[in-house]
Amino acid sequence: LAPDRAGFDAADPALRAAARLGQSALEAPDVATEERLLSQLISEYGGPKFAAEPWAGEILGRAFGDRGNARARQGRLEEALADYDAAAQRAPWAVDPVLNKGVALEGLGRFRDALACYEAVLDADPAEPAAWNNLGNAKLALGDWKGAQRGYEQATRLAPQFAFSQCNLAIAVFQGGEDDARAKRLLRGLTRKYPDFNDAHAALVALYWDAGAGEQAEDEWVRVEDPRYKDVRWLQEERRWPPRAVKAMKGFLGPA
Repeated sequence: LAPDRAGFDAADPALRAAARLGQSALEAPDVATEERLLSQLISEYGGPKFAAEPWAGEILGRAFGDRGNARARQGRLEEALADYDAAAQRAPWAVDPVLNKGVALEGLGRFRDALACYEAVLDADPAEPAAWNNLGNAKLALGDWKGAQRGYEQATRLAPQFAFSQCNLAIAVFQGGEDDARAKRLLRGLTRKYPDFNDAHAALVALYWDAGAGEQAEDEWVRVEDPRYKDVRWLQEERRWPPRAVKAMKGFLGPA
């Protein structure tokens, strides 16, 4: 269970100083400064001197988790994993370090390990939409199209405003090959609601091209403003579209 903050002494100068340092890190002008300040917090307050303080777990758990995020943003995923583990050890009641660990594991291509993280988060909080969406991502990467659909459907039900879950669901349905009409309905609904949603427009390009509707694909393509969608490698390795969507987009784009 999370500690009772009512037991924290708000006048404790060490607690106030640690909290100020953590806030300064979050307001840092760049990620390197953020990481440096969080490392300073961990160094100054992570030793035995403050280990028995009731606030230590929360303050240090958050600091390790935030430093993991900073390191992940710099592409240092192995270091980020170590920080997420330290955060979970310090604050075992918090789900964010476990969720973020899963994202880092996905970045390393360790999708089964990532899936285990998302399942652990959902065991603790079944109503966490980000965990359901990310579970869908991991299952999609592992080729479990039905499992991916179920994850995205849960995420969409819990957070209907989360457009990317709906787009992910449409792409997973398209990959499954059993209900392309549903995939098209989902994507067209998204593009009507969010006219500048590049991912949905690009997915519609792939769907139309796959169906032999080249003219409709071309009409949709002019609405895709993000140049990354011209890069099949990015679609496959970074955005991680499944094979059918990648193949369709590769066909639409033509020879590199």
